[in-house]
Amino acid sequence: MNALFARIVVVVSGAAILVVETLATRLVAPYVGLTLESTSAVIGVALAGIAAGASLGGRWSDVLPPRRVAAGALAIGGLGVLAVRPLVRVLGPALGPGPLAAVLLVAASTLVSVTALAMVTPAVIRSRLDRVEGSGAVVGQLSSASTIGSIAGVFLTGFVLVTLLPVDVILIVTALSCLVLAAITALVRNRTAVAVTAVAAVLLGGALVLVPGRCDVDTVYYCASVQTEPGRSERPGLRVLVLDDLRHSAVDLDDPAHLEFAYTQRFADAIDTAFPAGVPLEAVHLGGGGFTMPRWLAATRPGSTSTVLEVDRGVVDLGRRELGVDGIPGLDVRVGDARTLLADMLPASADVVVGDAFGARSVPWHLATAEFAADVHRVLRHDGVFVLNVIDHDPWNLLAAEAATLADRFPHVALMARPEQLAPGGGGNAVIVASDLPIDVAALGLRATARGEPDSVQGDNGTRAFAGDARVLTDEWAPVDQLIG
Repeated sequence: MNALFARIVVVVSGAAILVVETLATRLVAPYVGLTLESTSAVIGVALAGIAAGASLGGRWSDVLPPRRVAAGALAIGGLGVLAVRPLVRVLGPALGPGPLAAVLLVAASTLVSVTALAMVTPAVIRSRLDRVEGSGAVVGQLSSASTIGSIAGVFLTGFVLVTLLPVDVILIVTALSCLVLAAITALVRNRTAVAVTAVAAVLLGGALVLVPGRCDVDTVYYCASVQTEPGRSERPGLRVLVLDDLRHSAVDLDDPAHLEFAYTQRFADAIDTAFPAGVPLEAVHLGGGGFTMPRWLAATRPGSTSTVLEVDRGVVDLGRRELGVDGIPGLDVRVGDARTLLADMLPASADVVVGDAFGARSVPWHLATAEFAADVHRVLRHDGVFVLNVIDHDPWNLLAAEAATLADRFPHVALMARPEQLAPGGGGNAVIVASDLPIDVAALGLRATARGEPDSVQGDNGTRAFAGDARVLTDEWAPVDQLIG
């Protein structure tokens, strides 16, 4: 194996490992959620596979022809890449959510391919070593080439490929690259081996495309779909946006003033309590989702404007195709990270800031901190309100920490959650309201009672008591995934 081809082989195998690792987080998210634990599972399994592959590749290359070891590892790795998505789709529903399920699902779907591909570099190095003299340079150059391939795999996947190609296509291209190199590396004359590998590739490629998943579309961040509600015959226009495994938001295409989910009804109560009926408002929405609240504001307060900060262009495009987002009056959609986009907005430029951005079940950590709350406060007018949706469960550590964080920044806060939610074993969506001006808790409570959630509003004292001694979230300390009950 000449030097140039050796470098090509290790670059491609190194890149393939990181393509699989980068995509694995997206692939398992519909089944186990997108959390720090699922991301850690992907990284941990990948590192375990790399360690095992490096050891096996070196050991087998001492007892078998190294070129054959490299070719076999590339072939197995390529077939394994084709199998990743079908395995996730078959095993994911059976394993369900949770940290342990995340580790098992990632390991079952990616460990074989990563281990096999990690065997390539030591095998190629062994094939290039024909004498001790100069061996250090060979080892260093090929190890460096493998690392460069891994870096290229990360950046190409995260910055280019996922924005240009569907996940299935990325996996197929990666697998074919490995399989082609396997054939060239082996210079195979055994027709049976070639035929078996080809048949396996065709079958796994077909499974990759044909085994059904949960997505209408793979966006940069989510497995996204828009679903109808067959059991709601009285609302034929109702549509639910599902991101990964979470029913994120709902809209009624026939009735833009309708709010289906309780947390959006609480948003509306807080806004209607703070401002006179029908008065147009200028709102900033952290997260677009199904664009429920911009649609509601436009319908109930004509003349309102809504600036939506949404990180995922694919979610915006899906909303435009299936939820009529372009028809919402006064809507300005800005694609990018909410924190950086909010930092560019003018001081005292908004009446309302709506916090409804989620990475699976938790508020993204950098949108949950005191520093971010300070920027929200800067953008709000003196009589403005910040409403924040938080998902948590008993013992409510995240909700308490978020309440403490907003109470540290705003003079007045209120908490909206049904009593049974806050009881032992409870959980779900809660809404925190924060403002510079006093919140009319009595009026807010009457609105909640009228729509069927009595005793669900706690004022400033109750909210601060609920927060207790919870630690304020900061840019230096915000473990939101670990705080969720």
